[in-house]
Amino acid sequence: MKQVHLICIGCPLGCPLTAELEDREVRSVTGNTCKNGEKYARKELTHPTRIVTSTVRVSGGELAMVSVKTASDIPKDQIFDCIHALKDVEVPAPISMGQVILPNVAGTGVDIVATKAVRRSRAGS
Repeated sequence: MKQVHLICIGCPLGCPLTAELEDREVRSVTGNTCKNGEKYARKELTHPTRIVTSTVRVSGGELAMVSVKTASDIPKDQIFDCIHALKDVEVPAPISMGQVILPNVAGTGVDIVATKAVRRSRAGS
């Protein structure tokens, strides 16, 4: 049986977790103060995922960039594919918070959404 040590990120406590694995299957998790710890450890060791945050360029907006994120978590091994897909994205203003900026990023089935609103630039009006 193999032991893996993790720090839980499921809540602000940051519990030190110990998971026991056998044949790539999580047999037990200890050290968690709440139920989030066990859930986190099992997911992290069998199917790790992350929310990706970044920025994309804005044309004709009061801001040159808008912050974006994945609408939900994606497999950890697809993070760089996601970031690469955002490299040349530029969106026209106005942009609303929650607006889909790039659907189905890198074939993950997850959309990239704006995390803030950007108004059109008043310059030249």
